[in-house]
This record gives sequence, C-alpha cells and structure tokens, in this order.
Amino acid sequence: MSNAHERVEKNVGLMIVLVLVVISLAGLAQIVPLFWQKSTTEPLKTLRPYTALEMEGRDVYIREGCHVCHTQMVRPFRAETERYGPYSVAGEDVWEHPFLWGSKRTGPDLARVGGRYSDDWHRVHLRNPRDVVPESNMPGYPWLARSKVDWQHIERKLRLFKDIFGVAYSDEMLAEQMEKVSGEWAEATEEDALVAYLQQLGHAMTGR
Repeated sequence: MSNAHERVEKNVGLMIVLVLVVISLAGLAQIVPLFWQKSTTEPLKTLRPYTALEMEGRDVYIREGCHVCHTQMVRPFRAETERYGPYSVAGEDVWEHPFLWGSKRTGPDLARVGGRYSDDWHRVHLRNPRDVVPESNMPGYPWLARSKVDWQHIERKLRLFKDIFGVAYSDEMLAEQMEKVSGEWAEATEEDALVAYLQQLGHAMTGR
C-alpha cells in the first residue's frame, strides 16, 4: 500500500487525474441531489412571470452591463439581510435565463430594490445618478429615455420562455401582453422598460 501511495506522489500526471476524479465525484454528490429537491426546482407560489415590458427591461439591463456592477443575490448573513432584505432562495430564480446573480458589487445589490423608490426616482437616477446619490460612480444612461422599445421579437421571446423554460404563461396571458404591446406600451421607451424591470425585482419575497 505504501508503495502505491509513493507511486502516486511521484507521478504528477497520475496525481492530477486522481485529484480531478475525487473533486468530480464530490461535486456530483453535492449537486445532483439538488435536481430532485422541490425547493430548488419549483417556483415560489408568489412568483409571477415577467410582463412584456419587464422582459424588455431585463434585456436592456443585460445589454447595458448592469449585472457587471450589481448583484442580484442576497447572502444569508445578518449584514446582508439587514441592508437588502430577505436572503435569496432558488425558488425565486427558477425562471431566470440567464441567471443574473453576479459576484461583484461596485454598486449595491438590486435583488430587493423593487418598490423601494418611485418610478421618478429611478428615471432621475438612470439619467444622472449623482442627482439623487451624490457619491455615486455609476454612469448615466440618458439615451434610454429617447430610445423606443423594439417589440419585434417579444411574442417569440415570451413563447420561448413558456415552451422551453417552463415559465407559467397561459395563452390568455400572452394574448393580454401582446394587446398591451400594441396599445398602451406601443410608444414605451427603453427607460420605461428598465424601470418596470427594476420595480418588480424581489416581488416574490418582499410582497411588493
């Protein structure tokens, strides 16, 4: 046995392979059972699908790189929950594709920002953050107020989330969203969409 152990120690290639095998097995032992746990695979009962306007706002959020500086994951520590609110759970993100948890906080976590500020506050903040947060180093996004939402692919996008990702859109809900797209949201700006997206963040946990 000692000779076998010695051979492994002296053979760097073999040791690397064995280390990778052990790490892989340990990782599988931790990850695979999660696929059968309802708390990680089923949406919270309070979770609702994005509206068409919120979905477009999410795309603007991704396109402008907001997720690079802002996380959307409150860790289960007192310092986190006292500042941001209830810690994040898997059931509120099962419909997220891609996930926007993030890992770097140049700006504050946004997982529970919905309802904390008015729409007008968000608009001012997006156009020139220092008007409401003097010490902010966030860039302004004034062009969003002038850019109209491109609704060209929204129906296909919502149906993809329904059919591929299992988001709970009914045919009636989709029809209602498309009616709003051609009606009250027809002239919506990207700023309108982004504000709508921000205002719904955390709704499943905070009740806002």
